[in-house]
Amino acid sequence: MLTIELKRRAIKNRQSVLSLLDKSNETFIYFISLCLSWGYSRSHHNMGVLQSDATVAEVLDQNNKTCIYAEMMVNFTVQYETSNSTLSTAEFVLPTNVTTAGSICGNRTVSPFLKISFGNGHYWSINFTHSNTSYHGDVFIFGYNVSDSTIFHNASQKGVIKVVANDTMPPVPMDHYYRCMSDDVFKQGNVTQTFWNVSIQAYIKDGNRSKNATVCSADTPTTVSPVTNITTIAPVTNVTTAAPTTTPKPTPTPKPDKETYKVSRGNDTCLIITMGLQLNYSTSAQAPWEVKNIDPNVTTASGTCGNDTSTITLNENNTIYLTFSFAKHSSKTFYLKGVNVTTVVNGSAQQLGINNNLSYWEATLGSSYMCNKDQVFKVTDKLFINTYDLRVQPFNVTNGEYSTAHECSLDDSSLLIPIIVGAALAGLIVIVVIAYLIGRRKTYVGYQTL
Repeated sequence: MLTIELKRRAIKNRQSVLSLLDKSNETFIYFISLCLSWGYSRSHHNMGVLQSDATVAEVLDQNNKTCIYAEMMVNFTVQYETSNSTLSTAEFVLPTNVTTAGSICGNRTVSPFLKISFGNGHYWSINFTHSNTSYHGDVFIFGYNVSDSTIFHNASQKGVIKVVANDTMPPVPMDHYYRCMSDDVFKQGNVTQTFWNVSIQAYIKDGNRSKNATVCSADTPTTVSPVTNITTIAPVTNVTTAAPTTTPKPTPTPKPDKETYKVSRGNDTCLIITMGLQLNYSTSAQAPWEVKNIDPNVTTASGTCGNDTSTITLNENNTIYLTFSFAKHSSKTFYLKGVNVTTVVNGSAQQLGINNNLSYWEATLGSSYMCNKDQVFKVTDKLFINTYDLRVQPFNVTNGEYSTAHECSLDDSSLLIPIIVGAALAGLIVIVVIAYLIGRRKTYVGYQTL
């Protein structure tokens, strides 16, 4: 029955393509239809689970008009431990029967939030952030309920487990939607999420979905220029040898300007970060390293604040996007968990680096982390960030101001003061001893025996 269904879907897609394109291109169309058939077979063969229809999630505002629209196919693969202390793998798809309870339309001050709930306590959610002209996905969370015995057979754990990741959606103009037909795979620990046939739009005005798509780079075809052999006769020229020139020394990159960026939840500031920021990166193994200072004069901040995670995205003139993700260690400390840096060149997004397994800038909850010294942090082998005069507080911000600072070890002068005092006392003792010996010698000389 599965083979018959696959053939039916291939025939149906072939007929749809035939109706849209000119019949004179039947050979090309037939090739496309074969690719579609192969695509369905590949999905079934590689993923183990076949999702035949896309999931549609629609969020309505108070006027019953669409404000967020998502259409996608998702395959989840989760490795879990059984009660027999063995590992098992669960594979399931995002079904078509879902709800969007808990989603938020959002506006210019409140970030849109899409939550898709399905099955027995499972959900997938995504936060959106924006600049003046564009928006993009920020953080998405996959929550799976290992108590669901229909999927997680004989699981040793119980309850809902959350997986948090930074989205790779490039900046999308406000009047566009994002589309990506290609596979987009996110793997974190024991969980793999594979997305395809994705169409998402947030910040929809008056319920009118856009027909303008911003396409992911994986869907963009690569054009290969034809090779032409040309025979030319070289002209005879007189060659003049110029005197050798001296290569000028490179000018060192100046220190970046410091700026304070804030994220608000409603009317209250919920995240603050102050720093000068510099990027050091290479786009490939052959490419040279580049240094880039983030200019606060053309940089805006957006983000989201949650109970367990907070993020801030810095947008420099719609050309560089830097997302910092913070998380909590139990209920005692916070730390920088992830960094995602993306550049946009000629409308095409390129990821410079992403790492969601960091552990930097740790401080006690209710305080801020501060480091006045220059610091260098590794994100990937091809991306490092330099911070200057850093101070950050991603949780428990009161009255829009920093709380007491937890200083980094580079700034800690608590050991330096005792050393200085001890050295001064030792020097004083030496001076006293020398003075005593000199004085005693003079006294002894004054009472010599005749």
